[in-house]
Amino acid sequence: MFLSSDIKKSGKNKFAGYEYFELGDFIPAIHKIFDEVGLCGVVRFTDSLASLTVYGDEGSIEFTSPMVYAENIKGQAIQNLGSTHTYMRRYLWLMAMEIVEHDSVDSTAPNEKPAAPVVIPKELPKAAPSTEALVTMPSGEKIPHDNKLFVDKLIEWAAVQESKKELVGAWKANQKVIDALKRDDPDLFEHLKNCFSDLKAKYEE
Repeated sequence: MFLSSDIKKSGKNKFAGYEYFELGDFIPAIHKIFDEVGLCGVVRFTDSLASLTVYGDEGSIEFTSPMVYAENIKGQAIQNLGSTHTYMRRYLWLMAMEIVEHDSVDSTAPNEKPAAPVVIPKELPKAAPSTEALVTMPSGEKIPHDNKLFVDKLIEWAAVQESKKELVGAWKANQKVIDALKRDDPDLFEHLKNCFSDLKAKYEE
């Protein structure tokens, strides 16, 4: 019933070039179907776990996921909490309804020389301490000068830019900090350089 419902993807990832389902795209259709077949979904959160329990006349089934909290330095605590709830609800429902995203349906015909994906590992090398108090990011945001945080933020910013020129400008604007990173923490510097190289290559192709 869900697969035959006429739902559209309204979310757009401009950098990666694909569309995805936002929570509001499929929740109304699911609630309508659940009402017809006699099911009810209840979402719950604890400090460490998010769960979706689907109840029916013959029992229930539970879907769970570890909690991962949204982080936005500029946002208020309540905004970060709201983002966390929205994301967790979305992923729980995707799991429960077997909704597959950005798979073969969303892919386009490959180029003769496809761009290598930018892979950012979950665990980065431990950063060496820094002597400077604050670093100004390309977005204007000022962050504590912790090497790992600096690299995370710079890659996060670079991944949503739309031109090679912006990437080069960001690198040059932070050249002093990057040079210090190269000296103090070569592994972290290599990680940053490789990510920027992959992003620039995508625009060159």
